[in-house]
Amino acid sequence: MSTAEETAGGEAQPWGEVTPDAARRLLLAAVEAFAERGYHATTTRDIAGRAGMSPAALYIHYKTKEELLHRISRIGHEKAVEILRTAARAEGSPTRRLAEAVSSFVRWHAGGRTTARVVQYELDSLGPEARAEIVGLRRQVDAEVRGIIEEGVRSGEFDVPDVPGTTLAVLSLCIDVARWFNVDGPRTPEEVGALYADLVLRMVGAARD
Repeated sequence: MSTAEETAGGEAQPWGEVTPDAARRLLLAAVEAFAERGYHATTTRDIAGRAGMSPAALYIHYKTKEELLHRISRIGHEKAVEILRTAARAEGSPTRRLAEAVSSFVRWHAGGRTTARVVQYELDSLGPEARAEIVGLRRQVDAEVRGIIEEGVRSGEFDVPDVPGTTLAVLSLCIDVARWFNVDGPRTPEEVGALYADLVLRMVGAARD
């Protein structure tokens, strides 16, 4: 099993939406290559070689290297929106929902650190049209977290003078986990998620048990 499979966030079938199998193998190889070498330093030959395929075989499934990055980024951002939307629309107080949103988002970035590094840090490698689509998904990510914080302010649970700035700070904390998390380090993804949830509740001035 590849690193991209092992770190896809604990899903039973990571990248299961990518078919046929050859297209999925190429995407997994691209995730690993982009994370290791960066998008611009990676060639289509590198990707095909990691997948055990010829360069010509790659073009059957993906017209360009950018198309691969775009698909990786779109799937990753759609998953991020799903994670945060699920937490935002769950039952419970804004405090409970913000803690769950942060905890689950951090777990995804830690458990899926290889994928998350590509998803979060290669945005500027996309062309204008693809980049615009991903920016739209990022706005949805922002909106889910901002909505919870705004609700907490209205209910009196949170003391946040600058909601947009605080939302940016919260998301930045979560996303940065993909950059430094080490599977051989002292904390598990679950432990980091719990730690960050507590830190964010302190940030917004929420009462905690």
